[in-house]
Amino acid sequence: MILKSIFEPNQEFPELFTCLSENINPPLYFHDIPEGTKSLILSLEDTNATPVPWIHWLLFNIPPTVAEIKQNEIPEGATEGLANNKSFGYEGPCPKYFSGTHTYLFTLTALDTVLDIPKASDKIAVEKAAEGHILAKTELVGLCTSDK
Repeated sequence: MILKSIFEPNQEFPELFTCLSENINPPLYFHDIPEGTKSLILSLEDTNATPVPWIHWLLFNIPPTVAEIKQNEIPEGATEGLANNKSFGYEGPCPKYFSGTHTYLFTLTALDTVLDIPKASDKIAVEKAAEGHILAKTELVGLCTSDK
């Protein structure tokens, strides 16, 4: 399974997708989804946030026929779960709130089921519901550096 965007892995997030600009989600492209996939999960987290990783975006029950998430859109049929701050929606990297370089991890997970959980589920609830149903996982890393 492959997950790509308009930026190369381990490169800086384009400013358009951060709080310093429009703060919209970047386009994402999915390839080689495993046979038997019934739904996909996509999450974005800042792995350097303290005290715990910060969830910037969470989508679940993405139909397996989705091959791309367009810029500033949610695919039809997908459910947007709760990110940190108990909010819905994409929250891009925000170097106003940290120093140095932070690592942002997009994770795409293929499941052999559709999750029967409330829309207002957070990443912990989504991961728990997905246990025993994971067919494949892939990641895409983006970086964001503060000028502080």
